[in-house]
Amino acid sequence: MHFEWQDWLHLGTFVILAHLLGAAAACHAVLNTRTSQGAVAWAVSLVAMPYFTLIPYLFLGRSKFAGYIDARRLENEILRKSAHPTEWNFPDEAARLRGAAAGDPAEYLGHPTIRALTRLSGMPFLRGNSVRVLINGDATFDAIFKAIDAAKVYVIVQFFIVRDDELGRKLKDLLLKKAQQGVRVYFLYDSIGSFDLPKRYVNSLRAGGVQTHPFATKRKFVNRFQINFRNHRKIVVVDGECAFVGGHNVGVEYLGANPRLSPWRDTHIEVRGPAVASIQFVFIEDWYWATQRIPEVEASKTSTDDMSCLVLASGPADHQETCSLFFVEAINAARFRIWITTPYLIPDEAVFSALRLAVLRGVDVRILIPSRRDHRVVFAASKLYAYDALLAGVKIFRYRPGFLHQKVVLVDDMSAAIGSANLDNRSFRLNFEIMVLTVDRGFASEVEKMLLDDFAQSWEISRDDYLGAPAWRRMAMHVARLFSPIL
Repeated sequence: MHFEWQDWLHLGTFVILAHLLGAAAACHAVLNTRTSQGAVAWAVSLVAMPYFTLIPYLFLGRSKFAGYIDARRLENEILRKSAHPTEWNFPDEAARLRGAAAGDPAEYLGHPTIRALTRLSGMPFLRGNSVRVLINGDATFDAIFKAIDAAKVYVIVQFFIVRDDELGRKLKDLLLKKAQQGVRVYFLYDSIGSFDLPKRYVNSLRAGGVQTHPFATKRKFVNRFQINFRNHRKIVVVDGECAFVGGHNVGVEYLGANPRLSPWRDTHIEVRGPAVASIQFVFIEDWYWATQRIPEVEASKTSTDDMSCLVLASGPADHQETCSLFFVEAINAARFRIWITTPYLIPDEAVFSALRLAVLRGVDVRILIPSRRDHRVVFAASKLYAYDALLAGVKIFRYRPGFLHQKVVLVDDMSAAIGSANLDNRSFRLNFEIMVLTVDRGFASEVEKMLLDDFAQSWEISRDDYLGAPAWRRMAMHVARLFSPIL
């Protein structure tokens, strides 16, 4: 191929322009990225490789969105003053817990931990709940569809991903059926997570009386150049009596229909009792942001058991990094065991330091991650973090049968948390997440049994997982980790 001098001139102009734009974008990243690690990652890549990183920066680079965050915080504060459940009206939850008897769940966790988490989440620590584990997609959606089918007053449905496949159509038909019966149905989906959801799906729901809205950082239109600040929550509430939270989205792959990732391993929970009001209030905040209206919902008065629960909702508009601090506090609270399952292992420095200190205290620290990948760069970075954790004494296991997507934390023999948050920067700082922390010896024992079954189908990695890899693959892991603050 022969280049004329004009071609070289055009190429040189392109190179100079790309580097000038890269330098400008790098300055923007330094000023606007939430963490110093993320700012460095973007600035270096934009200056050194602008041809490859300028376009991704348009989609991923914005992690500090002041106008949106200020508006979201203001609306949340207004809602919490005007629309919070009556169960939250108590003078001082921490003072009540200080009177807990020996052996009480509050006494077991320790007053500072309860006080820290209630203040961190802005939610109360509530008794009188029952929580049921739903293992994998069939159990989860059977329970959700059964509850929706029995709805008499209203149904709340919120998912990050909704697909127009067999499972999605089954959900749509059921929601339309309930709307025709006079049940109020609220349906919220993330505009980017469900980017391929056809308009006909949404229009069909709206035409059938289902109140349907996308969640987006801008109310008037979906900003396709802004895929941060995604609503990763999965929430279903029926009549204020039962709620469902966990890792499943609406798609047949969550039932194991994707051969490359099947069988899909995931966990949901069904909650009954006063904590349902906390879960649906999280939805109210999201719905109000999307619609500027408060849904007509009711609070459950039913006390079905004596489990204590705390709902932790986190997101980029929080005054503090709620999700990251939750993991730090849970790890620090562990006396003899902390087991975590996550599809993505990209901890920040605070969480990683807490894990190392737990090992030094003699705590049994285990992390279960997938052996199959769904994202190449994230998987490569996770392998290097797994190796570093292994050197610190953390036991790392890889789930053999299929892709592991569950998000579970088990602390000692009394408390467990299940929800939507991953152990990565996106959940810590960029996504809206929800976790339900339970304090109950029987439920913790049930979660322990579930995780022991998972560990039995897993293999514990050794240093060879990293050292035995070819040099080019190890280099790829290190390069991938450079982007961990923005993954």
